[in-house]
Amino acid sequence: MKIRDTGEANHTIDPGAARILDTPISLKTCFFIGLFGKNHTMKKLIISLLLLTSGYQTIADEGMWLPMLLGKQVYADMVKKGLKLTPAQLYDINKASIKDAIIIFGNGCTGEIVSNQGLIFTNHHCGYSAIATASSIQNNYLKDGFWALTKQQEIPAPDLTVQFLLKIEDITGEVLPQLEGLDVASRSKKQAEIIAAINSKYADPSKNIEARVSALFKGNQFLVFVYQRYNDIRLVGTAPESVGKFGGDADNWEWPRHTGDFAVFRVYSGKDGNPATYSADNIPMKPRYFLPVSIKGFKDGDYAMIYGYPGSTNRYETSYGIKLATDIVNPSLVAMRDIRLKAMFREMVKDPAVKLKLASAYASVANYWKFYDGETKQLLKYKIYEQKQQQESGFIQWAKGKPEFENLFTEWPKVYDAWRPYAKQRTYLYEGVLGSPLAKFASTLVKLENDMIKSGVDAAIVQQGLKEADAARKKFLASEDKISDQLSMALICRAFYKDIDRNQHPIGFYEKLKSAYGDLNEEATYHKWAAALFSNTMLLDETKWNTFLSRPDAATLQNDPAYAYAGGFLKSYTGKYEPLYQQFLLKNNDLGRLYLKGIMQMDPQKKMYPDATFTMRVSYGSISSYTPREAVKYQVATTMTGILEKYIPGDYEFDLPPKLIELAKKKDFGQYADARHKDLVINFITNNDITGGNSGSPVIDGNGNLIGLAFDGNYEALSHKLAFDKNLNRTICVDIRYVLWCIEKLGGAQNIIDELKLVKM
Repeated sequence: MKIRDTGEANHTIDPGAARILDTPISLKTCFFIGLFGKNHTMKKLIISLLLLTSGYQTIADEGMWLPMLLGKQVYADMVKKGLKLTPAQLYDINKASIKDAIIIFGNGCTGEIVSNQGLIFTNHHCGYSAIATASSIQNNYLKDGFWALTKQQEIPAPDLTVQFLLKIEDITGEVLPQLEGLDVASRSKKQAEIIAAINSKYADPSKNIEARVSALFKGNQFLVFVYQRYNDIRLVGTAPESVGKFGGDADNWEWPRHTGDFAVFRVYSGKDGNPATYSADNIPMKPRYFLPVSIKGFKDGDYAMIYGYPGSTNRYETSYGIKLATDIVNPSLVAMRDIRLKAMFREMVKDPAVKLKLASAYASVANYWKFYDGETKQLLKYKIYEQKQQQESGFIQWAKGKPEFENLFTEWPKVYDAWRPYAKQRTYLYEGVLGSPLAKFASTLVKLENDMIKSGVDAAIVQQGLKEADAARKKFLASEDKISDQLSMALICRAFYKDIDRNQHPIGFYEKLKSAYGDLNEEATYHKWAAALFSNTMLLDETKWNTFLSRPDAATLQNDPAYAYAGGFLKSYTGKYEPLYQQFLLKNNDLGRLYLKGIMQMDPQKKMYPDATFTMRVSYGSISSYTPREAVKYQVATTMTGILEKYIPGDYEFDLPPKLIELAKKKDFGQYADARHKDLVINFITNNDITGGNSGSPVIDGNGNLIGLAFDGNYEALSHKLAFDKNLNRTICVDIRYVLWCIEKLGGAQNIIDELKLVKM
């Protein structure tokens, strides 16, 4: 569900997609020409970058721009579309600016600061795990909602952190000269070493300051992003899950929507204002900047700007990558997740305790199950493979006689042909076999086994491994549902046998399974095997596990049925196929670097923009209706009237709290009612360019006020990671007035409303 980037499935193979910076030529020319001096090759590349990013008109709804490097052309277009702010108000490292209110929330979302007391707005699905962790059957905040009426009632979220961006610096000149003349393998190794050193140089652990270099333009340019991490985050409020996930999987990635996808947290600091671990003595953090909140409303065509941390796009992917995704990787991922989802759902609907236990895992698996199914369909429908081939044909013609580029598309097919036979097996392993929580935990014991069988290994190392394994097991058991896990394990094991080349099966595994449990073509065989595995593994038996801890023995671990299963599949892959995958990545990434370098030289005026790298970006566009097909036009907003039309009492996806229904029928919307609709607006759409990681991103009007939270995209444009559709792409947002109405009217938390700076006129 939604647009959080989990990192679970990077179907594009190359996670470091192409990016190009978009600075004014005056700034970059002075910097780079002075920096590189007599290095003519480097100078040529950089000047190509400058020309590329300074001499074109942009499309308002396409592009994820680095706010520090907007450039005159981009900024002018933003103003033309309705922006009323100066560049310094958008991004400034010396003075407070909007960038100071935008945070990395957790590990894959965006949040925004909305008060001078560190109050955070983000998406419900971004806070889902923290809400579930805080819940119990007695205090089921996931089901019933939660509102802290005082700061003392706020609930610590011990595994949650937020990060504030301090600054960005271009360190290309420090990286590229050291990589010149190296072969592919040496270049990759050296680049990793350089990046690690730069990250260390910019970091300051004593102040919780971290640095992460982002390789832009597939390794042709590098920026370092410096962050400060805060560890004391507390849950302030959440609507019931029936509001936060209204529509469930049925409405996921669909418009019209009526989902209240928001949650409220707060960041705390020590009394000195610096990051601190949780303490009752900590105080609400005093931010450099926070967003005012507008309840004025909007109309179709109004300016909309989205800040956030888009996770990854690969819009410069080749035709080979598109075909691998649509033919093998995406369908395999969808098939494996489908099995897991059905097994979990079957148990979740039976028991509220199981639903609570599996809620976070189910939501995570379901989100990208639907995404990759839709992405495949859109890529095929709009013939993206054929479009890529046309682009590549033009490049091949241009590259003739240019030694650095003319052989790229002779070598590239060979790279994909070498890996393609093993791509399905890898997806089945990581999305299927190791998608089982039991198997995944069992697979983490491989290192322990290796330490136990190595001669000369210090006994203290083994004991430390046992201690870590015991702690990991406790965490695994806390979220394990044996019935659903056993069912999905049986069906996935069978699917691997049926769908994967027999030569890629773990040696001897299926032969032993057949000997003990029966015909490998019969589903019942796999259910018998899985039942025996779950009954006999020491990983689920407290007595057997404690015996193993007290008398650790490698043979005991090796003979455990759960470990034998997970370890056998993992070792088979890592021993035979992982080296092939790493070789594929290495060559594919380097060819991608050269390809984009050539594209810049081929057409310096070509309109290009940075691919997403989970670094701060801003996209701009407008609140915009659209026509997905003939005779159908989707309006920009949905209202409470639509919620009541969808409401189904007791339904798993379309139920709602009785209090909400009561308030809705009375039209008790207070100051949050929309004058145009004479109703409460729930969700709206914009044509902004976003992707996974933008979950929770603020939607900001031309004056810098918060008007909504981005939480989803539309099904008609699910190819957006690989190909942006300027006509159909839409971002689905929860209207801030619905958020505030839920807080005040549904939750009774007037204290939260009082913290905000409301803009009414």
